[in-house]
Amino acid sequence: RILGVPALVTEQRPDVLGPTVPELGAQDLPRYPKTAFSMVGAAGPLLGDPKIRSVLLCGIEAQACILFWGLGTPENPQIHPKIWGIPKQTALDLLERGLDVHVVVDACSSRSQVERTLALARLRQAGAFLSTCESLLLLLLRDAAHPHFKQVR
Repeated sequence: RILGVPALVTEQRPDVLGPTVPELGAQDLPRYPKTAFSMVGAAGPLLGDPKIRSVLLCGIEAQACILFWGLGTPENPQIHPKIWGIPKQTALDLLERGLDVHVVVDACSSRSQVERTLALARLRQAGAFLSTCESLLLLLLRDAAHPHFKQVR
């Protein structure tokens, strides 16, 4: 938020699994509940902005909600009640759109370390950049003289 990076929170069945924990400090971000593993329905409005060139992905269950992407079409990227089309991995779909995909590895988890490790490997194979939170913040700041450097370090 300090750097003006658009952000949103998707929540997998918050009525059943519970909402995003307040410790993340995301209370003021737009929240989109979902039942599908894909984030395409929630991220669609942001992805349509021509100024968006890169996407930072982080979250829980790297092998599902982070890796998996979209059952819609490029013309209608929505979640549909019936599975149709060819499921794509998140990174592949975003890369096809010409976006750089950065996965914040120290902000992605899974109930299984094996699932997390394999999901991150698949993301890298697909062309996603695997980075840490600190390295991505430094990339966004570009210079220690940035006026918000002390706030985000």
